[in-house]
Amino acid sequence: MKKLERYILVNRKPVPEPDLLVWAAWFGVDDNRRVAYSSVGRSHVSTIFLGLDHNYGRKGPPILWETRIMSGKLKGTMWRCAGTWEQAEAMHQEAVDRLKGFLKPTPVKPRRKE
Repeated sequence: MKKLERYILVNRKPVPEPDLLVWAAWFGVDDNRRVAYSSVGRSHVSTIFLGLDHNYGRKGPPILWETRIMSGKLKGTMWRCAGTWEQAEAMHQEAVDRLKGFLKPTPVKPRRKE
């Protein structure tokens, strides 16, 4: 079984950090883990760098980024990805766009007069 891997960001790039104390110090102080935060109506979307590999199957690249809808009708909807800061930004925007589409009112067709 592969051990849990820790990461920090250096110039917005994930870098493995084997030293638990170094990782904890970075994780506890550095608030640069937030990729993006958006409000759509009464809902909020947050994308962050997780700092721990969430690829529990251990096949493939580390899963280090998470986007979550924090409130509203889609509260708890979540996406995770591997990759780069830029890919996490794109994942955030996709979540925002989906939420906007979900909240967009459906146009009502006028009734025909008979």
